[in-house]
Amino acid sequence: MPIMRCSLFVDWVLVSILAAATVSTFDSTLDEAWINWKSLHGKQYKMAEEAYRRALWEDTVRYIERHNMEYAMGKHTFTVGMNQFGDLTSEEFNQRFNGFKEKEIDHTTCELFAAGNHVKLPQSVDWRTKGFVTEVKDQRQCGSCWAFSATGSLEGQLFKRTGKLISLSEQNLVDCDWESCRCCGGHPFYALDYVKKHGITTECSYPYTAKNGKCHFNRSDIVTCCTCVKCIQQNSEHQLAEAVAQVGPISIAMDASHKSFHLYKSGIYYEPKCNSTNLNHAMLVVGYQDDKQGNYWIVKNSHGTGWGMKGYIKMAKDRDNHCGIAEDAVYPEMEISKCRR
Repeated sequence: MPIMRCSLFVDWVLVSILAAATVSTFDSTLDEAWINWKSLHGKQYKMAEEAYRRALWEDTVRYIERHNMEYAMGKHTFTVGMNQFGDLTSEEFNQRFNGFKEKEIDHTTCELFAAGNHVKLPQSVDWRTKGFVTEVKDQRQCGSCWAFSATGSLEGQLFKRTGKLISLSEQNLVDCDWESCRCCGGHPFYALDYVKKHGITTECSYPYTAKNGKCHFNRSDIVTCCTCVKCIQQNSEHQLAEAVAQVGPISIAMDASHKSFHLYKSGIYYEPKCNSTNLNHAMLVVGYQDDKQGNYWIVKNSHGTGWGMKGYIKMAKDRDNHCGIAEDAVYPEMEISKCRR
């Protein structure tokens, strides 16, 4: 036991020395900004961790300054800004928040969206203005983006069918969809397939907790279900646009692994390092815009209103399926006549 205590004491001393050495390298002009940022986001650290997080945060400050200076010089099409993720490494962010799990879809149960031939699409679509989209939500530290993506497309179709905008329960899916890995990740297709088989409740009756829980789904609380799940042809932005224009909000997945995405603030997001085969985050396309400033998708995220453009991002459109946005798109169909029998 004395040897173990000595070892622990030495470890504590080493950590303390490292923390003190790191503190001496901090930019003192950022002291007040650091304190205000911690207060704004409710950040609290153990003594040994604070220096490490401060160092990461200062690196983020410098990254933002450099990127936005390059934006002003015309090198980027979007800006970045400090948000609640400023004290994380990209690896930590991807592990904690990007919960899309690629899984081969059973195409015997996922019907293909019937695209029209030579359909003339509108120049712009925004389902938020038509009442199809609920408020921006926050998945917090749970890799449940797949559930938020699925409820978003369900909410849109439920409104289309009933005229009522109802917030549906992501926690219902996190707790009860056993095809998923819960807070460790999942896929919107299997979430929607769960709803097809079992139905789903409202956010009010099954509140979100941002952690895995025991399934307490009650059939008497079901507010809707779907009759089938439809897939959109892979790697076809035109068919995705057609589905968005004709159907409503669509569940998608993309490569969101880059620091530029984690700190996105405004503008049309185009990241040269994006990989269309590295899908790790699910979101919701609620519209698009084609104009002289550049074509873009209007995408709803699940990181709260403090991220991006009040919770939304403009994703580059018609640029070779940028970040894989058209690679794994699905939506629920509620009308029996439109489903294969």
